[in-house]
Amino acid sequence: MGFFGGNKMPVEGKTILITGASEGLGLSAAQQLSSKGANIVLVSRSTEKLQAALPLVKAAAKDPSTQRFHHIAADVSAPSYAVSLLAEVKAWNGGKAPDIVWCVAGTSTPDLFVDMDMASLRHQMDVNFYGTAEMSHAILREWLAPDAPVEQEAKHLIMTASVLALYTIPGYAPYSPSKWAMRGLADTISQEVMMYPQNVKVHVVFPGTILSPGYAREILTTPEITTILEAGDPQQTPDEVAAAAIKGLERGEYFITVAFLGSLMKWGVMGGSFRNNWVVDTVMSWVVSLIWIFVQPDLHGKIRKYGKTHGHPSMTKQQRAA
Repeated sequence: MGFFGGNKMPVEGKTILITGASEGLGLSAAQQLSSKGANIVLVSRSTEKLQAALPLVKAAAKDPSTQRFHHIAADVSAPSYAVSLLAEVKAWNGGKAPDIVWCVAGTSTPDLFVDMDMASLRHQMDVNFYGTAEMSHAILREWLAPDAPVEQEAKHLIMTASVLALYTIPGYAPYSPSKWAMRGLADTISQEVMMYPQNVKVHVVFPGTILSPGYAREILTTPEITTILEAGDPQQTPDEVAAAAIKGLERGEYFITVAFLGSLMKWGVMGGSFRNNWVVDTVMSWVVSLIWIFVQPDLHGKIRKYGKTHGHPSMTKQQRAA
């Protein structure tokens, strides 16, 4: 991948299911894919938010007279939610499964590992990892069934991870494991789909800070040390992230980063994952190995300085709460 031109993910006339589509990145992706001619199924927990989002997606349509739009309320953290959800989508879509599935739904409640409740880690794993894993399992059973059609154009499964699945920092102990697990799942099934006659592609998007409603909720619990370490990170709007992600999908990339910092983090940890471009990814992995010589001591120095300056982290949290 990466050497040949052309759009590797044309969407005009295709049906796309997007979870977490009522706000933030999911809504922006739905609008931009609608503007390219796709039929869109929005999925979110809140019927009220979906009803507000649907007109925005319709208004972006390339051809309102032919495109179709639908919304379904569903909780992605519920076990086996995806099977019944896909059945409803197929009934609406003339008995056909969606052509593209983009799992965007996610949640983040930062905290230090010692201070967090285990219930928080389990909830974020349920939403972020299992929500994506359930949908991936259900849609691949549709696309890769023995009697599923073998078509030239690929089906696309898109997972939304985070740059924190490439390198994490203090404060994201309840969150990062779910995204690292997602990356491991993607690496596995991206190889497994190669055994089947059907043409299925797997992609992983790695956004950083998205200035979304979810981020506004996230910063309510973000530890101070996390804020200090993230101070220089790029911040992007949902529209910017969606546009960059869609460009990567159209290029046929497997690991898709949406800012240069994310690309640096990707090049540093690719291991045996598929490459977007063997030459660029290999050379930059060498370069990033040298960059880490300077970056890691700086990050670790800030962490140790914070501990010495502010004392015991749990006591600092209790003082802020008081």
